[in-house]
Amino acid sequence: MKNVLIVGTIAAAFLFIIAGCGGMSKPATGSLEAVDYAAIQTKAEAFTPTTGMYGGEIILSSFSDPKSFNPITCTEVTTSEFTSYMYEGLVHINGVTLKPEPGLASSWTVSKDGLTWVFNIRPGVLWSDSVPFSAYDVEFTFNSLVLSDSVNPNSSRDMFTIDGKRPQVKAIDSTKVQFVLPTPFAPFLRAMAQEILPKHKYEKYVKNNSFSNALGIQTPPDSLVGTGPFLIESFVSSQKVSFKRNPLYWQKDSAGNRLPYLSRVIYTIVLDQNAELLRFKRGEIDYLKAKGEDFPTLKKDEAHGNYTVHRLGPASGSFFVFFNQNAQRDPKTHTPYVDSVKLSWFRNPKFRRGVAYALDKQSMIRIVMNGLGYPQWGPMSPSEGYFYNPNVATYPYDIAKAKATLAEAGFTDKNKDGILEDSAGHPVEFSFVTNSGNNVRLKLSEIIRKDFETLGFKVHFQQIEFNSLIQKIDNPPYEWDAIMLGLTGGVEPHMGKNVWHSTGSLHMWNPRQPKPSTAWEQSIDSIYDAAVKELDETKRKVLYDRWQELAAEQLPLIYTVLPEQIFCIANKFGNINPCPNGGILHNIQWVYRLQQAH
Repeated sequence: MKNVLIVGTIAAAFLFIIAGCGGMSKPATGSLEAVDYAAIQTKAEAFTPTTGMYGGEIILSSFSDPKSFNPITCTEVTTSEFTSYMYEGLVHINGVTLKPEPGLASSWTVSKDGLTWVFNIRPGVLWSDSVPFSAYDVEFTFNSLVLSDSVNPNSSRDMFTIDGKRPQVKAIDSTKVQFVLPTPFAPFLRAMAQEILPKHKYEKYVKNNSFSNALGIQTPPDSLVGTGPFLIESFVSSQKVSFKRNPLYWQKDSAGNRLPYLSRVIYTIVLDQNAELLRFKRGEIDYLKAKGEDFPTLKKDEAHGNYTVHRLGPASGSFFVFFNQNAQRDPKTHTPYVDSVKLSWFRNPKFRRGVAYALDKQSMIRIVMNGLGYPQWGPMSPSEGYFYNPNVATYPYDIAKAKATLAEAGFTDKNKDGILEDSAGHPVEFSFVTNSGNNVRLKLSEIIRKDFETLGFKVHFQQIEFNSLIQKIDNPPYEWDAIMLGLTGGVEPHMGKNVWHSTGSLHMWNPRQPKPSTAWEQSIDSIYDAAVKELDETKRKVLYDRWQELAAEQLPLIYTVLPEQIFCIANKFGNINPCPNGGILHNIQWVYRLQQAH
């Protein structure tokens, strides 16, 4: 799964998978009960679902409306979260083991050279409008959508493009589809979790060149066709997104009953995390990704609160500050997107390192997360397993070192007014933005704002609604200076190519570069281009270790802290299987509503 932007804490962990337990450390506190994450994982792997009952609903929450219902063009977690109910890939990534397993394909074969793959379409799969699913849908999805230059934004295209070349995809007949790769592609099987869309329904948008704007939030729900366990039923902006059970879903339980068991999955749109917590305590929502500061109260009330609290280790993904390093110009006016003075600051690695030394991560963990958090130094979380590199540059909080590093780059308070000036005498003043609705991120941002001011920066802090903020990042004229946001993570670094390759659509600090604008970006491009073709896992590890080292040295994203995963779920449901890898609802199609006493 490609990296996408996080609107808040991860609202549905079954969608944005986290990795194994290797490399985990204890939270930054000595007063919490120890948790054996490895034992939780072992238990999850041994779990066998029971035969459930049909009916009922689960009520979840989101801080933001979806931007669309288009899984190909989405770049943020809210849209991806919702579309994952409706669309599936040839391969499914098991939420517990993180291993690829059959999905819309029942099996596959691969040639000895690893370049030709043939997937056998699972028999009997129907689209939700009763049209049979076939290999022609796969051919259409890849050739007309995923690999098409006319569909934008398109993070999946970044992932499948190797040395400027893309796979050749051809339906042999309705039951088999062939992929011929231009070069060895190590994470190819995992990448086959790419969502497949129906040719018979969406080809018309390709023909009239409107797919990039299709499947919007105004699209009638009945016209959204998928193979997933749930279908969009209704959407009321700023209020609710409702999914209904897909009665034609292909997966069955051991007794031959067609999944899913639940009749509905309902998302209520909440203003912020405080409102979300209040609704959970009232029983108005059934699931909560809790903040560290709320853990003591939630745990204390657990016994008589009709819910269970699960601590599942460091979160996947990342939270970071980044500066606008976009050196490009408006193609029509030739005006630089970023003021040349600010651009000289933001593109200076010593400026970014000075900032890194000024971020008080221990205070963030103590004040905002109640000790339930972990400092992060590089682009992978320790919970993301094999490719995580713990040996990257670190920047422990040290204001004196931060100021000394900035002074080396010419930033000093020349006129003694409390504000740093650059070597030319320009005062360091910029805007700092994060999205509204996420109280944890807002509190972290407030600490960072104070850290900036301690350095001698003049900062204008503001909150912007998430989708509006993403528009600023994604589109010209790229009017922003500094932002705090988050990204989902995962076990396979190549799935983050849309972030780390200089051509990537989520290369946020300077997106879609025609060629790398710095030597270090060129080095990371080379690493990604080489690692995707390297089939030896040990050699891939060496390459991705170097990527993480470069990211920590150059700091295009200046990392903050990782929260402990704290999931709370109402005691109304069966087949709940918590695990550090997939959280609580990774097996949503198996979850059922327990019979309630009357």
